[in-house]
Amino acid sequence: MRVFLGVTGASGAPYAARLLRALTESGCEVGLAASAAGVEVLATELYGDPALPREEVLERFTGGAESVTVYGVNDYKSPYASGSAKVDAYVICPCSMSTVGTLATGAMANLIHRAASVALKEGRKLVLVPRETPLSSIHLNGLATLQQAGAVILFAAPGFYHGAESIDDLVNFVVARILDQLGLDNTLISRWGQT
Repeated sequence: MRVFLGVTGASGAPYAARLLRALTESGCEVGLAASAAGVEVLATELYGDPALPREEVLERFTGGAESVTVYGVNDYKSPYASGSAKVDAYVICPCSMSTVGTLATGAMANLIHRAASVALKEGRKLVLVPRETPLSSIHLNGLATLQQAGAVILFAAPGFYHGAESIDDLVNFVVARILDQLGLDNTLISRWGQT
C-alpha cells in the first residue's frame, strides 16, 4: 500500500510517530511531508527541543526506515502532488486548523495541501486527524465542508473503554482507528466485545 503522511502544526506528534511506525510495520510505502510548524511540534513533543534542525528531526522521526521517503513541503515534483500517481491513501496527522481552513477553501500553499486536494478530487481515501479544542464555528464549518467533500474526520480523541493503562494505550487507540480507515489489519487495541 502506498500512503502519503502529512504532519502539520497541531499538537499530537506521538500519534504521528506511532502511525508512521505502524505503516512501515505493515509494509506500506510512505511518502512523508512535514510543514515547518509540524517539524517544530515533532521536535518539541518527541525530542524536547524545538530548536533542533529540520533534517535531524525528520531523520529521528523516520528512524531510517527504507520504506519512507521524505519530501520537502514545497516539492511539487513529488508523486503525491498529482492525481496521475497511484496512491492508496492520504493521512494528515496531526492536522492543524490552519490546514483545515486552507483545504476547506480549495487553496493549496504546500505539498500537504496539494496531496489532500488530489485525494479529494480523485475520490481517494483522505483521513484528517485534528487535535484542537474547543472548536469555533469557523473550525466546525471547515471540517463539515471537508467531510462533505469526502474526507474522514478522525479526531485525536482516544476512548477509555478498552482499559487503557498508559499514554501509549491512548495513542494506540487513535492510531488503530486510523489504520482501520485505511483497511490495514492491526492489533493495537482490544476490539469492542472481545476479551
